[in-house]
Amino acid sequence: MTPETIGDPADPRLDPYARMRERDLVGRAGRFVVEGEVTLRLLLGPRSRFRPESLLLAPERFAGLAEAARNAPAPVYLAGKPVMSAVTGFPIHRGVLAIGLRGEEPAPEAIVPPAPAPALVLALSGLTNHDNVGAAFRNAAAFGADAVLLDAGSCDPLYRKAIRVSAGAALVTPFARLAEGTDWLDLAERLGLEALALSPGAGELLGEAPLPGRVLLILGTEGPGLSRGLLARARALRIPMAGDFDSLNVATAAGIALHAVARAQRRLGTEPPAAPSAPVG
Repeated sequence: MTPETIGDPADPRLDPYARMRERDLVGRAGRFVVEGEVTLRLLLGPRSRFRPESLLLAPERFAGLAEAARNAPAPVYLAGKPVMSAVTGFPIHRGVLAIGLRGEEPAPEAIVPPAPAPALVLALSGLTNHDNVGAAFRNAAAFGADAVLLDAGSCDPLYRKAIRVSAGAALVTPFARLAEGTDWLDLAERLGLEALALSPGAGELLGEAPLPGRVLLILGTEGPGLSRGLLARARALRIPMAGDFDSLNVATAAGIALHAVARAQRRLGTEPPAAPSAPVG
């Protein structure tokens, strides 16, 4: 793809990038914004679940991204940082932006491995903080989760900041949003998953008993957490902590629990080789 240089912030080809902060809050008609080289490469890579509509690069950034950009099935626009900043409404420092297309969101059944295959699914209930959602996706990708499910009250993992905090994991990790009022435990039963609900008030410690091969790991928002009704119906677990301190950031808790389940399911890389034995005799 031969890049096209744009010098006018009012050029209609740049309309999808206009007022990025404001439009992030109200949706972008099936579009989302990617910023930064790492996330752009993931958007354009073979693992991406989405396709780009266009790329917008500062001219000095094009050389380093030329190969990836030329293979992009989308137009590539070059504009100076002053033009990019005028269009977006805030200073652009990295000089790397793209518009992605959401496409149709899958149903949970389409992204969760069917039984009896092992499954590790992260469930986010009521998470309204973009940083926490992005970090939870990053942990899900790091520990090999098959999918992330979000209830209707959780924020969009394709918000610009959530994508950035996820280090691009939101672009490659399968996810689906549940309809309003969906019951987590009914969904787990339908998908053949055992529901594990994390709560600092749970009686069972994470790691005390074997973990199942098909898991729906449910985390609630910080503060209120998960409802008492859900905790009573699920297998509730807590993460052991030092002393009487029982507060963890929800994304940190997700990482610890995902690691425990992933290790039990043997999803992680092999352990380092043991040191050679001392010679005998």
